[in-house]
Amino acid sequence: MADNLSSVERLLRRDHQIVMGALVLVAVLAWVYTMSGVGMGSSALDMSRMPWTAVSGHNMVMPMSGVSYIFVLLAMWWVMMIAMMLPSAAPTILLTAALNRRSTTDRPPYGTAAFFTFGYLLVWFLFSLVAMVGQLVLESNGLLSTMMHSKSAYLTAGLLLAAGVWQFFPIKQACLRHCRSPVEFITRHRRPGNRGALVMGLHHGTYCLGCCWFLMALLFAGGVMNLYWIAGLALFVLIEKLFSSGVLFGRVTGAGFIIAGTALLVL
Repeated sequence: MADNLSSVERLLRRDHQIVMGALVLVAVLAWVYTMSGVGMGSSALDMSRMPWTAVSGHNMVMPMSGVSYIFVLLAMWWVMMIAMMLPSAAPTILLTAALNRRSTTDRPPYGTAAFFTFGYLLVWFLFSLVAMVGQLVLESNGLLSTMMHSKSAYLTAGLLLAAGVWQFFPIKQACLRHCRSPVEFITRHRRPGNRGALVMGLHHGTYCLGCCWFLMALLFAGGVMNLYWIAGLALFVLIEKLFSSGVLFGRVTGAGFIIAGTALLVL
């Protein structure tokens, strides 16, 4: 019996290392591609400095248009979402893999973990489609600069106010509770097989989208490819989901967004 238990524990440890290694690899590649500028002609660090240098005409983003621009924008948004959201989803993915191994010790959980992750990231791909369309609309109406940050104080204020108010909405809090403690969902609604894992990933991703989509919209305010905003929002998501004081942190920050948005409108 003890031997049996130790062999299962060894399998769980090995599974944890393999799944964690795969998640880290994907997240690192996404961050590297994001920092490289995702085909925009300048690195994310260069574009983060652009609002301050654009007046002199330096470091401008490579002009693009047509279908190629649409595909680059879509890739940019999705890769950014992978870089920002996958780290905070890692504990849930690892827990899913561990539960699958415990229920079927003779079958590795890597396939179901991969399908769960793909389902989760597919939700963010759909968000990326909407964000890409939103960016095209804002650009066509002259509300975004060539460096992809808001040119309108009203747009920036509206985004800050919306993100701040959303932090206090009941649906936001319900989604956050799920993301902070997905154990009950996984144990009660676990589905067998790869298709089941895909559905569970979609389900979990939908909750995370409900929790974070207004935060992601703030990229239009600070700069879609502004590395400081990207890293700051990714850190915000990690703290809100994984730290014990995350709920309080989110509400305090939400109040800060509301104050900042109001100040932009008044001043």
